[in-house]
Amino acid sequence: MRWSYNLERSYAAAIWLAGVAFLVFLMVIVGGATRLTGSGLSITEWKPVTGVLPPLSAHGWALEFAKYQHIPQYQLVNKGLSLGAFKSLYWWEWTHRLLGRIVGAAILIPMAVLLILRRIPRRLIWRCGVILALVALEGFVGWWMVASGLEARISVAPERLATHLSLALLIFTVCVWTALEAWFGRTRTTFGADQRTIIGSVALVVMSFIQIMLGALVAGNRAGQVYTDWPLMAGKVFPKDYAPKGSHLWDVLAHSQAAVQFNHRLGGYVLFALAVAFAISVWRTPRTLAPVRQLAFTLAGLVTAQAAWGIMTLRMAAPLGFSLVHQIGAVIVLTTAIVLAWRVQRN
Repeated sequence: MRWSYNLERSYAAAIWLAGVAFLVFLMVIVGGATRLTGSGLSITEWKPVTGVLPPLSAHGWALEFAKYQHIPQYQLVNKGLSLGAFKSLYWWEWTHRLLGRIVGAAILIPMAVLLILRRIPRRLIWRCGVILALVALEGFVGWWMVASGLEARISVAPERLATHLSLALLIFTVCVWTALEAWFGRTRTTFGADQRTIIGSVALVVMSFIQIMLGALVAGNRAGQVYTDWPLMAGKVFPKDYAPKGSHLWDVLAHSQAAVQFNHRLGGYVLFALAVAFAISVWRTPRTLAPVRQLAFTLAGLVTAQAAWGIMTLRMAAPLGFSLVHQIGAVIVLTTAIVLAWRVQRN
């Protein structure tokens, strides 16, 4: 069989893109662990090529540790940290950066091979190019995030953390959607699917994405360790210090612990309401295809479980293990929403 760029579908491209999506998923999880363990500032330089090698001698480790000792996080938070404890922090951040390099190679090399072999449908080539560009941009954004915590802060800026995570999940979303397109062929609007169903499914993807961004702001401000009561916050529906006196709007939305946690809670309520309402809507619509109904109820169940786990995590003041599971659950919810939105638009 002679392959051409006018392929309707390509299993090779689909498997490749699904693999990249999985690597991005791993990177998000390792990045979450890096943040939760306070390891993100342990490597104070950005060396895209030579940085792939960790310190290989006692002298190399001493140099890296000396660089770390000059930043505010060490001087104000980790003063007296042992070399052994520093190595533990270092390995988390090194692994996160290594995964980033692997993702870049996993995009560039197979893409070049598949283009030469003409195994990528012409209509999907531009999307693969977008994914490659986004991965390159992610590296710059990652260093931009780390740089925010090297001079005047003891941690990275929450808004930069949210930007870094949002770009990673955008890459993930495009990979998943394009992999589905490559495996099953061009999207066609489902017969009988009305605009409300299509808009509702897309709204679930958007709201899932926004909710994760709000969660990143909670994590960046360590806001999961305050206001650990629920459904109230310090006994009130609306926290009294939502907007500290004299704060600008951006400072409130990005840096107020009360504000970011309240907004994340509110986003959770909205996502839960949307997921349940959508599931009920497709169940009551006779023309809705069975796979769409199944995905809709699966998503509603996942959102419910994620909300319950989030509440439990909050009540326990966000321990590492529970927080990581909550982050994994968020990506699973987003993935299900993406597949649902894609399925709604197919015949």
